[in-house]
Amino acid sequence: MADSPHRNVLVIGGGTSGNALTVLLRRAGTAVDLVEASPDWKAAAGSGITLQGNALRVLREVGVLADVEKDGYAAEGVAVLAPDGTVLHAHDEFRTGGDDLPAHIGMQRPRLQQLLIGMVGTSGADVRLGTTATAFAQDDEGVDVTFSDGTTRRYALVVGADGLGSTTRGMIGITDRPEPTGMGIWRAPAPRPAGVRRTEMIYGGRCFIAGYCPTSEDTVYTYLVEPARDRATLDPAGLADEMRALCENYGGAWPELRAAFTDPSAVNYTWFDRLLVEGPWHRGRVVLVGDAAHCCPPTFAQGAAMSLEDVQVLAELLTGLDRWDAGALDRILTDYHARRLPRVRRVVDASVQLAQWLLEGRRDADVPGLIRRTLTALKELP
Repeated sequence: MADSPHRNVLVIGGGTSGNALTVLLRRAGTAVDLVEASPDWKAAAGSGITLQGNALRVLREVGVLADVEKDGYAAEGVAVLAPDGTVLHAHDEFRTGGDDLPAHIGMQRPRLQQLLIGMVGTSGADVRLGTTATAFAQDDEGVDVTFSDGTTRRYALVVGADGLGSTTRGMIGITDRPEPTGMGIWRAPAPRPAGVRRTEMIYGGRCFIAGYCPTSEDTVYTYLVEPARDRATLDPAGLADEMRALCENYGGAWPELRAAFTDPSAVNYTWFDRLLVEGPWHRGRVVLVGDAAHCCPPTFAQGAAMSLEDVQVLAELLTGLDRWDAGALDRILTDYHARRLPRVRRVVDASVQLAQWLLEGRRDADVPGLIRRTLTALKELP
């Protein structure tokens, strides 16, 4: 048997949740190795991200909130528009992080990644890029992890923060897989029109949703939601043309935004998926966080928030644990799952329900009620 580890953790995945967890654990004095499959850690995919108040609450604890506020854009509420751009309804948002935080901040996703990478870099964690975990061998005292570079190291705990396509999930025998919801989304960045200071969405027209969110003083994140297409039939060279075609009949800021869709490499198309691992999120000393355990359509813009809450709760529970023996860790990881599952299930179910109502064209659905109930519940601490 290899030497028993003492409070050392392997984090698999250097995205939002993995980076945040690394920082929180290092601050508590825990030794952390972080491995990331991509050799270019800074190449974060995606044009923009909406960080609601409960996500900002965690980012404040991580230590990047001031930079998020400086580099992002605190939107002035939300408006629903008619397809021609007429404002139908405008309102302030629920402050899910408390009254001392913005309701939400829009941000360029690569910039958020850069901020988190900077925090990891100064935390003292051992980071290895272009590296994956290929095998786990567990016993009562720890986990021997074999890596793609042929090395083996031993840990007290392994955390799978490797996203929707998590290999960690399958390696520990959890068979749940993401399921498509029937919707697809087109995303692209664009220059911010001078009059756009809030999130604005159109329901109807050629798309289920045509929306945009400011992500800085100069940029917005645009998205178009439609029935899912066969991604294999999409020509990468024609993505910008397709996005322009989808929004050509929308009014308001859309004509100006549409003119900016010229670079097909800046356009991303993907499906809405649903995943919720109902059973335990751990097997022995290996546990899942974030999208590896759950994901949902971004109809509530809560994906990042749920992942960040996961790591905040897990770090809090681990920090309060005196001994990391097998029994104590099992209790902590069981408590982590019990504490997170009801809240995550509420968000996943509500997000999928909104998407389903759009697919069905339900005009009588209680959308305001579902939004109010869900976001009100999220104001409670996780």
